[in-house]
Amino acid sequence: MTAMAGETPLGPIPWPYPIEYDKTDYQDADVLVIGGGASGCFAAMGAAARGARVIMWEKAATMTSGAMGSGCDHWEMAATNPCSRVTPEELADAMVRMHHGYNNGISHYIESREGYDRLLDLETYGAKIRDTDDEFKGADFRDDATKFMFAYDYVNRFTLRVWGTTFKRAMYRGAKIRKAQVIDRTMGAGLLTEGGRIGGRVVGAVAINGRTGKFTVCRAKAVVFCMSRPTRLWLFAPGATGISEFRPPQCTGDGHAMAWRAGGQFTMLEKSLRGEWSGLRSFPPYSTGNNHNTWYACTMVDAEGRRIPWLDRDGRELAAVADRYRPSPGQKFYMKGGGEPDFPYYEFQGPETMPVAEAMKRGFKLPFYADLTAMPPMERKVIWGMMVGNEGKTRTPVYAAYNNAGFDPARDVLQGYGDGWRSGQFLPQERQFFGIPGGMVNDWRLMTNLEGLFAAGDVLFASDCVGHAAATGHYAGRHAAAHAAAHGDVAIDDAQVAGERARLYEPLQRQHGVTWQALAEAITRVMQNYCGAVKSDDLLHEGLRGIEELRANEASRLVARNPHDLLRAQETLNVLTNAELVIHSCLARKASSKQLQFERLDYPAVDPPDWHKFVTVQRDAAGVRVGALPIDYYGDFATNYERHNADYIREQAAR
Repeated sequence: MTAMAGETPLGPIPWPYPIEYDKTDYQDADVLVIGGGASGCFAAMGAAARGARVIMWEKAATMTSGAMGSGCDHWEMAATNPCSRVTPEELADAMVRMHHGYNNGISHYIESREGYDRLLDLETYGAKIRDTDDEFKGADFRDDATKFMFAYDYVNRFTLRVWGTTFKRAMYRGAKIRKAQVIDRTMGAGLLTEGGRIGGRVVGAVAINGRTGKFTVCRAKAVVFCMSRPTRLWLFAPGATGISEFRPPQCTGDGHAMAWRAGGQFTMLEKSLRGEWSGLRSFPPYSTGNNHNTWYACTMVDAEGRRIPWLDRDGRELAAVADRYRPSPGQKFYMKGGGEPDFPYYEFQGPETMPVAEAMKRGFKLPFYADLTAMPPMERKVIWGMMVGNEGKTRTPVYAAYNNAGFDPARDVLQGYGDGWRSGQFLPQERQFFGIPGGMVNDWRLMTNLEGLFAAGDVLFASDCVGHAAATGHYAGRHAAAHAAAHGDVAIDDAQVAGERARLYEPLQRQHGVTWQALAEAITRVMQNYCGAVKSDDLLHEGLRGIEELRANEASRLVARNPHDLLRAQETLNVLTNAELVIHSCLARKASSKQLQFERLDYPAVDPPDWHKFVTVQRDAAGVRVGALPIDYYGDFATNYERHNADYIREQAAR
C-alpha cells in the first residue's frame, strides 16, 4: 500500500518513512509500561529497579513528551523534604478534606510520602532542583542550607520551586540507565486478556507505530497504564486546536478507552468543569495578568492602578506582601491551588485576592492587571525569571516571546481578561477535565480491578500534577514488578490479537470516507448538547444514542492515508469511547453535587448524604455495571502504606 503525507500544487507528497502495515513485532516483558510521560518514566525505573524486564511504549518521543515534557515550575506535596513542617498524613488528609472526600487518598498519600524521593532521583539523573548558583541567596523562600526554594506557604515549606525544564530529559536518562527498553512512536492501542475475555487477567497489549504503521504485540506478566486523562470531549476544532495549558491535545485518554473496553472500573468521571485552561479559544493563562500558581502571590491592580486587597482565609486584609505566604492565625498550613473554583474558604486554603464581585462593589474598575512592579525584587525575579521561565507552556510562548518584545517586569504590568484573572471565554456546556478529575479505581498496590493491570498518574481517578505522576509511577512500577515475579508466565489469545489487528487497521481499507478531524468535531457536538453543564436521564440517553450513531455511521467510514492518520484516527475513536464512558458515569449518579460540579435537572437535591460515595462504572459481558465504594474505602493512610511497602521503607532508611 502506498501512503501519502499530503497534497501540494505540484501533486501528492510521498510518506517519508517505510510502510510496514504487514509486519508484526512480537515482544516479551515482565512489565510493560504504556505511556512515556512522567509517570511512565518513573514506572519503568521503579519496575527495573526490582529486577523486572521492562518495555515502555510512548506514542511520541519520550525525551520531551507528556503533559510536562516541556517543563514545570513547582513540585507539590513533598512532605518528607528536610525543611517541611507537615507530615504526609496531614497533607493527604488536607487534600481529601478540601474535596469533601472526592479524592484519591491512596495516590495522594503516596505523593506526599514519596514525592521528595522522586525529586532526589531526578537530581541523580541530572535535573536541577536546588539554587546551586546562589541566584536567590537570602530570599525568604530559600533555605540556604539545602538551597531548596519554596512556593506558597513559606512557613511549612512542602511545595518546592524547581527548574522543571531539566526534568524530562533526566527522566528519560533514568529509564535508560535502569535498562528499561524505551520504544518511541508506538501507541498502545488495546489490552490483551487471559482467554480474550472481558474482565480477565491482563497479559499484554498491542500497539501501532505512528511512523511506519507496524503492528506490535507484547506479552507481559504485568502492565502499567501511564497515559493521560481524556481531552477533546467537549472542545475541538480541526483548523485551530488552540493551546492546551496543562495537557497537550494528543492526550486523548487512550488508557481510559483501552481499560473500558477490557472491563476496567472507573469513578468520578461525572465530574467536569467549564472550560478555562484548554481548547479552541484558549491561550496560556500565565501569559495574562493573574495571581494563581505560577504567578502566586502577585499584586493585582485595577484600571486606575489601585491595589486590590489580599485577604487571608478568614477574610482579613493583608497589608504586607510577606503575609501572603504565611498561614492565618490558628491555621497550621495552607495548600494553594488545592480547592475547587468558587468554593468557600476551607481550613487549609490560604490567602487570595479579593473576589472580583466584591472588588467591583468597592469601586475598583476593570480591567485588572498583574503588577510585578509592586512586588519585592526577589519575588518579582522568581515569578518571572524562574516560574514563568520553567512552566512548560510558558517558557517559549510567554517568557521568551515577551522578553523579546521588550517586556520588563520591573516596569510593565499585564492585563487580566474575562473577570479579571481568569479567561472566561467558554460557555457552560464547553467542558473539560481539570483539577482532580475521574479515572480508574485502584487499590493500595495501584492495581486496578483487572488483575495484572496497574495505573499511575493521569489514568488514576483524582490525578494531579507532575509530583503525583512521578510518585505513583514509581510506586506502580515496583508493585507491578512484584506481581510479575509472583504470578509466572502468561499466554496471549491469538484470536484476540487478530481481532485487535483487524480493528486497528480498518481505516486503511478505504480510499475515501470521514476524516478523523470531522469525527472529532462531531463528538464535541454530541457532548455539548447532551452532556453539558446540566444533565438529565433523557438528555444523557439521547447522548448515548448520538454516540452510537456516530460509531455506526461516521466512525465506520473513517479513513486513514498514512500511519500518522491511522494514529490520529485511533485517538479519535478512543475519544468516542471515552464519551460513552463519561455519559454512563453521569447516568450512574442520581443526585446533583456541588463538589463534583455535577447538576442533574431530574435529581436536583445537592449532595444528599446517601450519595456521598464513589459511584463506579465498568463493562462486563452483560453490559454496563454500576457500583459504589465508600468515600473512605482506602482506610488509614500510614497503616495501609506500611503494610504494602516494607521493602521500600527499609531501602529508604538505608539511603
